Amino acid sequence: MSLRSRLGLGLVAIALVLLVPLILALRSLEELQTTTRLLRDREFAASLLLNSFTGAVEDGRRAENALLFVHDDASRRRMKAGLDALSAKTDSLDAFHLAFSPLKIRAAIAELRSATTEEYADAVAGRGVVAEMISTERTRPALAAIDTSLNTISATLRVNTKERVAQAADATSGAERLAIAAFIVAAALAFILGILLFRAISRPVYELERGMKAVSESDLSYELRISPTRADEFGRLAASYNSMATQLGELNRLRAEFISVASHELKTPINVIIGYLELLQENIYGELTPKQHEIAQTLIKQANTLTRLIKRLLDISRFEARGGRLEPRDIDLRKYLTNLEESFSVLANQRNITFTVRHGPDLPETVFWDEDRINEVLGNLLSNAFKFTPRDGSVNLEVNYASLQIVIAVRDTGVGIDADQLPRIFDKFFQADNQAQAAAKGTGLGLAIAREIVEAHGGTISVESELGKGTMFTVTMPQQISGIRRKSDHIGTGA
Repeated sequence: MSLRSRLGLGLVAIALVLLVPLILALRSLEELQTTTRLLRDREFAASLLLNSFTGAVEDGRRAENALLFVHDDASRRRMKAGLDALSAKTDSLDAFHLAFSPLKIRAAIAELRSATTEEYADAVAGRGVVAEMISTERTRPALAAIDTSLNTISATLRVNTKERVAQAADATSGAERLAIAAFIVAAALAFILGILLFRAISRPVYELERGMKAVSESDLSYELRISPTRADEFGRLAASYNSMATQLGELNRLRAEFISVASHELKTPINVIIGYLELLQENIYGELTPKQHEIAQTLIKQANTLTRLIKRLLDISRFEARGGRLEPRDIDLRKYLTNLEESFSVLANQRNITFTVRHGPDLPETVFWDEDRINEVLGNLLSNAFKFTPRDGSVNLEVNYASLQIVIAVRDTGVGIDADQLPRIFDKFFQADNQAQAAAKGTGLGLAIAREIVEAHGGTISVESELGKGTMFTVTMPQQISGIRRKSDHIGTGA
């Protein structure tokens, strides 16, 4: 399954998992809504109707009193309208199905119709005693029977309302518990799915990152823990990585072969040329004129320059092809610095430049470095400092010890380097624009080789400069080589 499909399915699964608590919550809310709707449409409506029914019964009592004492046509119509209203409310109350029989109320209403008719007739005929008797024995008991039925219905309605409210409360509580439980389960499942997706992506990405970092540090032996036969994008990336590492390894092998061939094919003929020129200088093949001696000397000088250039090219190529070697040994650091100061004092006097070497009192007695290689580094830095410093300037070499590191700073008061060119100052063949002010031209390889040597010792080299004020190179080295940094693993350590 491709990574895209896996991501899509994972996101869909997470969405579905998170949708479940929403669906359950909606169902619980629907149940709660049904309960509240029934409570509103049945119990509350029935309660309102029951109150209205009770009021209608009271109106009937007042109408019956008017019928008994006034017994005019208006009181008769009022009584009839009240009985019709009671009948209508009985029918409405019956529609709520409140588990009561409306027969008693209807029978009482029928009795009221009959009794009030007779009561009205006797009252109109002047038989007040008979009318009063009908009211006492028939009309009022019928109204009382309706009151009794209404009280029974009211009690039933209160019980139903209480049960319905309890159902609503239970539904609310159940919905809350269900929603919380469903959310917790869904969140846990979504988290697990997210972790699985994250691991499915992050592990291969991290492994590829480690592989590419190893390649960038020239370690082509790193093996990815990703099968190139995986049926997704990571499998294809792993296959591409393996192919790239194989091709880079082959390129390194070819480069090493080229270096081996070049070291013989270039150095040998140049040495032969220098040898013949020296023989000419010694008049082995006949006497040379002064002009010819001058030309021969110039040729020897240029041939030696070419030899040094080839040596530097071979050095930097060996470093990059992991063919260079370090031969570290114990070095008396103070003695080494004294010798270095003596070596460059002559050059400083020739150019009328103040040269000082300072070091802190806490320097270790010895360091474990490759002395020849470090000579090459510091010699290059000091030579550059003298080359770009005008007469009456100064060059300072300062050495300190901090955090188990030797910090060497070479500072001059020369022409300086443009800030835009500082990032490229250690690149091969790069020469800053200040070459016009240099006392001698360079090849653009010295600083590149210096960086490789310093990094081979596990150290770092950096530069700070300001145009017109000078430049400072800082070399930070461990007191003792304990291992080669992977980035500079171009150089091996030899005994």
